[in-house]
Amino acid sequence: MTRTWALLALLASLDAAAQAPAPKETFVALEGPLLALTHLEVFDGTGGPVIRDATIVIRDGRIQAIGAGAAVKVPADAKVVDLAGHSVSPGFVMLHEHMFYPVAPGSYGALYESFPKLYLAGGATTVRTGGSMSPYADINIAHEIAEGKRPGPDMDVTAPFLDGPSPFLQDFRIRNPEQAREMVRYWASAGATSYKGYMGLNRAQLGAIVDEAHKGKRKVTAHLCAVTYREAADLGIDNLEHGFLASTDFVADKKIDECPNPLAARGSFDTLAVDDPKMKALQRHLIERKVALTSTLTVFETFASGRPIAPPEALDLLVPQLRESYVARWSQIQAMKDNVWTRILPKEMAWEKQFVEAGGLLVAGTDPTGYGGVIPGYSNVRQVELLEEAGFPRAQALRISTLNGAIYLGRDKDVGSLAEGKRADLVLYKGSLSSDPLALRQIVWTMKAGTAYESKKLLASLKGKVGFQ
Repeated sequence: MTRTWALLALLASLDAAAQAPAPKETFVALEGPLLALTHLEVFDGTGGPVIRDATIVIRDGRIQAIGAGAAVKVPADAKVVDLAGHSVSPGFVMLHEHMFYPVAPGSYGALYESFPKLYLAGGATTVRTGGSMSPYADINIAHEIAEGKRPGPDMDVTAPFLDGPSPFLQDFRIRNPEQAREMVRYWASAGATSYKGYMGLNRAQLGAIVDEAHKGKRKVTAHLCAVTYREAADLGIDNLEHGFLASTDFVADKKIDECPNPLAARGSFDTLAVDDPKMKALQRHLIERKVALTSTLTVFETFASGRPIAPPEALDLLVPQLRESYVARWSQIQAMKDNVWTRILPKEMAWEKQFVEAGGLLVAGTDPTGYGGVIPGYSNVRQVELLEEAGFPRAQALRISTLNGAIYLGRDKDVGSLAEGKRADLVLYKGSLSSDPLALRQIVWTMKAGTAYESKKLLASLKGKVGFQ
């Protein structure tokens, strides 16, 4: 018996050691109380003109000065770093992220050790979890990052998925509006900073969540089904996930407070014209009600035929079983001759562009769910590329992925763009973002509050481990 307990204790200690985060200093590429980054090409996150041959002075983790080189005075005691041939953007602010990943059909594994590093390696300095299956862990991870105990982006943590009748065993199934209010109050006290409603909620339940959250000055987003977008907007919801492809507003004969068949929902988009007046009317309604929309083109792309497989260097991060299952499913999708996702993905891109052109607030997220292949870090960049494919110029695609997210979170005075007084959260790329489309994939380091973390080191520490850690 003594030997058995000793063995169990040893295994427990080894498991704890395996999960202990590596010191963040392991990955630091650059830091100092006073830095001057020179000869840069700058996309400042506002969508405005590129600043060429720029200098950024960073003091105590904040931007002291930024502008064309000749216009910025470099302090005599600054550490000067010549970054000719490189570009910078603000750190990404991504609003549909998770600390879990699909490990089997309908099953998700928690990846608390690897995902914060992956997001940071891919340029994300602020993320909102778009629903949580282990909210206590998410809250604790957010605190550890804030306390400097592990590298990762700032985390705006949602409470667990708030759902009604649901096939998902992991979700809390709310039975009445008062129970919805109790959940909102409890998770506010536990440290959640936002909420996400899910597909089975009815109008009364969603309305109670929104009302109670707003009493505590917190926001609510949702992936809806039983409730339409128009109904949710009228209930005062702040944000809706997955662009327009989670809306059931266009399903013929939809029953009140009931989630229609997924095939009927997708079919409604298949038959809806890109310029249909009903879509334009919904877009206007959301804008009038000040509802933000989260673009998650990355996860939709995985279901469409004729789309590229995840980059090999991203797949190298996965444990072999997850890599093999993803590649097998992706190959099946490529062989499909009649795939509705292939037809509706370009429509979704067009609808998101219309929404922005009409004055809507579009933010970005990646949603690492589905059957896999949306791998944090790499997916941040892919989301920007897909926004560009939708017709947004690079400066605007970057704004959607940075400043717009900060505006939604109410943090735009501190993060989301590169300006004097703001926190020094920025991404360094090798090459010219304005002239080389592929420079976006050449991330050298991600700086958060004046400390730069080397992307290659973060990724190397996780090779072959994502799915295990």
